[in-house]
Amino acid sequence: MPDHAPSAEAELRRLLDIMAALRDPATGCPWDKVQDFATIAPYTIEEAYEVADAIAQRDFTALPDELGDLLFQVVYHARMAEEQGLFGFADIAKSISDKMIRRHPHVFGDAAARDAAAQTSAWEAQKSTERAARQQTGALAGVPVGLPALTRALKLTNRAARVGFDWPDVGQVLDKLDEEIQELRAELSGADPVRLTDEVGDLLFVLANLARKLKLDPEQCLRHANEKFSRRFNAMEADAEAGAHSLRELTLQQMEAGWQRVKAAERT
Repeated sequence: MPDHAPSAEAELRRLLDIMAALRDPATGCPWDKVQDFATIAPYTIEEAYEVADAIAQRDFTALPDELGDLLFQVVYHARMAEEQGLFGFADIAKSISDKMIRRHPHVFGDAAARDAAAQTSAWEAQKSTERAARQQTGALAGVPVGLPALTRALKLTNRAARVGFDWPDVGQVLDKLDEEIQELRAELSGADPVRLTDEVGDLLFVLANLARKLKLDPEQCLRHANEKFSRRFNAMEADAEAGAHSLRELTLQQMEAGWQRVKAAERT
């Protein structure tokens, strides 16, 4: 890094000042100054996903920009809170610093060194203690409702498993999956949207549990499947266009044949 490069502290101060200017009641941006926590929250989630996407694509040129967008979201929330006298950016930084020190006594205190597994166990125990201090005492307390549904299912089943509410092995999860598929089949004739929603939800929940038992992240599994489908579909579409056809002109059987050719090509 060049000697003249601005410090992290200077750049953070600059960003905080920019945010204050954007929110200035008299001279700020008309859009920025009317936002609130609820209207900004979706952008915060979106920016987090864009960070994850840059990492998944190994696009380390774009990653600083995406991380900057995410940092801007934190600064945005901090500024709105400061305007209401709730807290400021310094409170946010202090909160996470205190938490990291508290949860890593083997680094910042006198606790014995830990391997990764021991640290994970200690981390969860500390989080349980913190939830109890906030009077969140139930086994499922503190699992955010706003998480992506598969991620929340994973966290809920992890919590339940910690108190012994879990299938002993993967085979029993697969049996439950078969049971849920049969229950869904039974509801297809009635086509009641409420009951179908319930049954499809049960099926997805068991699949999240299955991924957990296999030590997989269901969100990552589904992202992988999405990318695989996109890659194969795009290749199938390109194959059709090479033959002077659009997919709309092909029958389902012709598209299936193209799909199988793409899959076969991937295996060679």
